[in-house]
Amino acid sequence: MSVLTAENFVRSIGFADAEGVINALPHPILSIDDRDRITGANAAAETFFRMSATLLRRLPLADIVPFGSPILLQLDQVRRRGAPVNEYRVDLGSPRIGASRVVDIHIAPHSETPGHLVVMLQERTIADKMNRQLTHRGAARSVIALASMLAHEIKNPLSGIRGAAQLLESSAADEDRALTRLICDETDRIVKLVDRMEIFSDERPIEREAVNIHVVLEHVRRLAQSGFARDIKIVEDYDPSLPPVLANRDQLVQVFLNLVKNAAEAVGATPEAEIQITTAFRPGVRLSVPGAQARVSLPLEICVRDNGAGVSDDLLPHLFDPFVTTKPTGSGLGLALVAKIVGDHGGIVECQSQPRNTTFRILMPIFAGEAPADAGDLA
Repeated sequence: MSVLTAENFVRSIGFADAEGVINALPHPILSIDDRDRITGANAAAETFFRMSATLLRRLPLADIVPFGSPILLQLDQVRRRGAPVNEYRVDLGSPRIGASRVVDIHIAPHSETPGHLVVMLQERTIADKMNRQLTHRGAARSVIALASMLAHEIKNPLSGIRGAAQLLESSAADEDRALTRLICDETDRIVKLVDRMEIFSDERPIEREAVNIHVVLEHVRRLAQSGFARDIKIVEDYDPSLPPVLANRDQLVQVFLNLVKNAAEAVGATPEAEIQITTAFRPGVRLSVPGAQARVSLPLEICVRDNGAGVSDDLLPHLFDPFVTTKPTGSGLGLALVAKIVGDHGGIVECQSQPRNTTFRILMPIFAGEAPADAGDLA
């Protein structure tokens, strides 16, 4: 019995069918000639490099990857060895395709054409989303423990300090009352911070139901444009066919109101300021939802984009950690709370940022049961 190699498979299904199979693959695939010029590209490669196959075929590979990229050295290595080579976690990011596009690279020689190669790229985004989500949940658990300790050990003494300051204020000289007032104000500020952190210590099961995500987003938009985003253009691009999301409506409002508020603060009240809110159906990864044994897919994608200055590269990996903020008066708990709520719903939150294009992307599970009759109403 003959071995079914890739070449035999292509011959068995015919050239036309083979082209359709290659175009159906989710990973970018390029064919390279002996002078490192692109001779073919599948549909995923067109999407990845944001160019048509016709345009790609006019270019050498060096023109579409960063200068000095290790992928160029690997091409020569594969030709010398006559064997496939793999390279992991290579950043092919560029202004055209995005600031950071980390991929695993697989290069193999073409058995029937000497010097010609086949290059396949596999993006690391799904694996990295999983790692980031676990990191965010770990950070949230750390805040939970800290919040419980603060609530118990700090709030009671603060109450005594404030009461003592009020007693002193009643008998203090005029020039000393400013100091007692300062003590009261600072204790109030600490109590408010502890109250915000107590949200993280709430471990009660979440009451979830079928929620129309567009109703939530419309409510958030109205709140934003009647307040902090009054002078900012908000663009909505929704997929009306999305099924309901399995979630707690009030907590979703809290998540997206936080993200839209951050976006508004990032763009400021400038004439070109714009916030985009989009929804789409995407093939999702599978994760375990807290409190359930079954693993669920996360096909619902909700994005909040802004054209502000962006997030610095050194801050981006820690953006969802508690107490991380760029605001002079910020507490650094807003995005940590977003990560906790999304994680409690079995979802994933991530941020991709470059100047004038920052995107917060949330993937959520759908509601598997029968949606209520008014689930699609925007009233």
